[in-house]
Amino acid sequence: MTEQTQTFTPNWVSPPGDTIDDLLEERQWTQAELAERTGFTRKHVNDLIKGRIPISAETAARLDRVLGGSVEFWLTREAQYRAALERQESLKTLKQETPWLTELPVGWLVQQGWIRRVSSKAEKVEECLRYFGVASVRAWRERYETPLVAFRAAESTQKKPGAIAAWLRQVEREADKLPCAPFDKAAFKQALPTLRALTAEPDPAVFVPKLQATCAACGVAVVFVPAPPGCAVHGATRWMSPEKAFLALTLRHKTNDLLWFTFFHEAAHLLKHGKKFMVIEGIDGLDPEHEHEADRFAADLLIPPSAVSVLKTLRSHVEISQMADQLGIAPGILVGRMQKEGWLPWDHLNALKVRYAWAESDAAPSDPAMP
Repeated sequence: MTEQTQTFTPNWVSPPGDTIDDLLEERQWTQAELAERTGFTRKHVNDLIKGRIPISAETAARLDRVLGGSVEFWLTREAQYRAALERQESLKTLKQETPWLTELPVGWLVQQGWIRRVSSKAEKVEECLRYFGVASVRAWRERYETPLVAFRAAESTQKKPGAIAAWLRQVEREADKLPCAPFDKAAFKQALPTLRALTAEPDPAVFVPKLQATCAACGVAVVFVPAPPGCAVHGATRWMSPEKAFLALTLRHKTNDLLWFTFFHEAAHLLKHGKKFMVIEGIDGLDPEHEHEADRFAADLLIPPSAVSVLKTLRSHVEISQMADQLGIAPGILVGRMQKEGWLPWDHLNALKVRYAWAESDAAPSDPAMP
């Protein structure tokens, strides 16, 4: 979880005239005397103190000569005042957008450290817009909600478009941090046997850096990002540019057989299904043919079809472990496949699977860790 830095933003606005007024009181001058010393009219001085007219460069120069403080001080004071006024007006506008917050897992985002904890609802809207990198709720709907509607995401407690959008945005942020070479389809395909061998390594501290480095060299940013409540997603792929794609995993169900199957399933989409589509595993609206092709690709890459007939006959811990060694993959992957095919009950030999948990606050959210 990312450590949060709390910032203080006052909800009051102090015009530069307050500073002028304080200096007049300190010197026991009247506004009339200031007008005489600066060469302004009395009305102009009064308007300056009330904040009705801005401090120009020429005004700042005169105030510097008469009251001190430097030209830069007065211009900065003026700029801060005008910015504060603009912020107040902006928050008034954002207050009308507060119903949008009910669509997002705001509390969870704060808990993860992905957005700051703020007090007012208008500020929460502002924080969420900043998180998504958009200027308005309308822009958010066009960029994040509309593509999800195309997937016909179910309106249920398990599949909320706002929660999925929040997850996708964090995926974008994490993937942006990973430098990648230009995408090389042939190199990525050739790297898959090397990546398959990583399935035999149970420790994420070992296999995650190797997985990310190998894929980055081929133009694919692999990120692990936890999913908020309402985001029943296994993984996703999307082309961030013609030269870079992300492959994101949520660790849903938290076992190594599903982790690796999902990875190679997503890899199939990148290799076989073009650069125009975003694929989000776990929500409705995916192309059945593409999904079947990706399933078969992942299944055959992890367990060669020639080994499947033998796999059907295995029943013991020792037999499965020995076959996994021969194939160069994790035993849990064999167990998961056997359970999926109905050759093994779902509650049998699960001890051969490796389970993962998200790291506590001393590790980055994108890093899975062993329990």
